[in-house]
Amino acid sequence: MPETPVVTTNFDGLKLVCRGKVRDIYDLDDHLLIIASDRISAFDVVMAQAIPGKGRVLTQISKFWFDLTSGLTKNHLVSTNPRDYPAVCQPYADVLADRSMLVIKAEPLAIECIVRGYLSGSGWKEYQKNGQVCGIPLPVGLLESDQLPEPIFTPSTKAQEGQHDENITSRQAADLIGTELFTQVSRVSLTLYRKAAELALQKGIIIADTKFEFGLRNGELILIDEVLTPDSSRFWPKDQYRPGGPQPSFDKQFLRDYLESLHWGKTPPAPELPLEIIEKTAEKYQEALRRLTI
Repeated sequence: MPETPVVTTNFDGLKLVCRGKVRDIYDLDDHLLIIASDRISAFDVVMAQAIPGKGRVLTQISKFWFDLTSGLTKNHLVSTNPRDYPAVCQPYADVLADRSMLVIKAEPLAIECIVRGYLSGSGWKEYQKNGQVCGIPLPVGLLESDQLPEPIFTPSTKAQEGQHDENITSRQAADLIGTELFTQVSRVSLTLYRKAAELALQKGIIIADTKFEFGLRNGELILIDEVLTPDSSRFWPKDQYRPGGPQPSFDKQFLRDYLESLHWGKTPPAPELPLEIIEKTAEKYQEALRRLTI
């Protein structure tokens, strides 16, 4: 029987503080309860239908990477097991299983921390215009999806809801969060990416780029939010990699490509998704989880 997607949560006795494009976040005093729903967004618009099981995949992949990288940097994860959660959460354990995280609170940084190992997406568009990405000059003659000589740190703004993040230069990012903190976060981001990209490649996945979120907890930098998931990264199958154009993917690029084929202005309301697109998207997320954690 097909899985019933979790679209929204409304838990009596818990304080809902944020309902994002994908996650519902509840305040538990010194902790947060983050629930990954099966909602999916593209071009900053939440689709009319959900992707069954997507939230469970995101949570399990994030846990995999949080555990693997804990020796490189501290993170906010306390547990993904509802039995470890406060008593007020226990009536909802069935819904929380496999799709929730109990995390410590932190003050999020004012920038998105993006690392690119390959030339794709907005980076490719910017390179075509001026040969740079976020003010970083790149070699002449690169093709779309080419691997870069070295991974680069390309920060962006955090847009308000309904708006788009904008790429910014290192100088602009340092002005926002301070030079010392910027130097630290760029170094940690690049270290995390290199570690993850190397491991993923052994599993047949190219991590073309990814977005990290960091926060400060008692003045200490920690990794927060989700990490190295198909929602925050471009995952390409290694055996199908061919530079010179867009790549097949295990992430929601498949959905974006479908939406690009429609006459849709990329503003709400979102178009109805055919069952085939929903099922294929769900398969790609599941395949990413299977490959990484097998």
